Amino acid sequence: MPYPTTIGEAKADRFIEIRRRLHRYPELSGEEFETTRRIREWLGEAGIRILDVPLATGVVAEVGGYREGPVIALRADIDALPVQEETGLPFASEIPGRMHACGHDFHTAALIGTAHALKEREHDLPGTVRLIFQPAEEKAKGARQVIDSGALEGVRAIFGMHNKPDLPVGTIGIKEGPLMAAADGFIVEVAGRGSHAAVPEAGLDPIVTASHIVTALQSIVSRSVSPLESVVVSVTKLHGGTTWNVIPDRAVLEGTIRTFDENVRRRVLERFSRVVAGVAAAFDTTAAVRWIGGPPPVINDAALAEIGRETAAELGYEAVVPAPSPAGEDFAVYQREIPGLFVFMGTAGPHEWHHPAFDLDEKAVPVSVDFFTKLAEKALETWKVSRMEERV
Repeated sequence: MPYPTTIGEAKADRFIEIRRRLHRYPELSGEEFETTRRIREWLGEAGIRILDVPLATGVVAEVGGYREGPVIALRADIDALPVQEETGLPFASEIPGRMHACGHDFHTAALIGTAHALKEREHDLPGTVRLIFQPAEEKAKGARQVIDSGALEGVRAIFGMHNKPDLPVGTIGIKEGPLMAAADGFIVEVAGRGSHAAVPEAGLDPIVTASHIVTALQSIVSRSVSPLESVVVSVTKLHGGTTWNVIPDRAVLEGTIRTFDENVRRRVLERFSRVVAGVAAAFDTTAAVRWIGGPPPVINDAALAEIGRETAAELGYEAVVPAPSPAGEDFAVYQREIPGLFVFMGTAGPHEWHHPAFDLDEKAVPVSVDFFTKLAEKALETWKVSRMEERV
């Protein structure tokens, strides 16, 4: 697909170069200090005003405001992952053990390009576009930090995206309702009584208990929820003991639960705790559950999804209804506050998110700039003249 005519090849190349610069120097959640400095610099090149908000990392800026109208927000995440890159790209990460393996460099570059494009037509915007370059998405903390900073005050709707390697460039996944899952983590500590492995009757074996817990947890999906409800329960770590001839006094399970509905989420978490306690009691042991709070499910607003579909159609891009992803995304935290739309942007990548050889087709950068520029304008106009105002 050629560069969109609304962007132009020279500008598209500039934003692709920004993406490569970010990719070369990735920073982890909460450590995005140089990334923050560079974003401010690139926004400053276009004279985009940067807001003074109390964030250690991340940037909040604005375009528009010369004409009366609502405030909407566009959001990109900026952090990288603790992954050793294996792409072989000429602009591969220069920081060992750090990589933009989830495409946040692409998200950031696309929002910078969108900011530049909106700046060029700033005086014609029927309202204000707030640009949120959010830190710490990978730790599911950044959205809450942005909200606590006051950066969402006055915003009527928020839009964001994630690259989607299995969609071709020029295809945009737009779905109302559930799109991404709530991501809850768990740590279960089983307490027994240690003994010599040759006399197990003298102890209370936490490894046996832990093993039965793993098996029993599988019944949650198969017997505690409807087959029409999507739930994932995965135990990803099981540790107990230090040597071959000693029964330990403790074992630990870790894993994750993914759900797409808040009622199902509550029901599954409650059932999980009862199963763990019941199995532990059956073996005369005890077990304590500690939850690792993740983001809630991404639930897209129906009216905003329709604006997204109309935008894609007007630009000649294909809008498809994507399959929901069991991955988590803290964009959902914003949607607890205001209506939001999160879309999947086709990037035709060779690997899924978090893979050490993750990459994407950079032609998706100008496509994203084109889409979000038009989406922002259309959302402002629609909100101002339609029923949208009555929904707030």
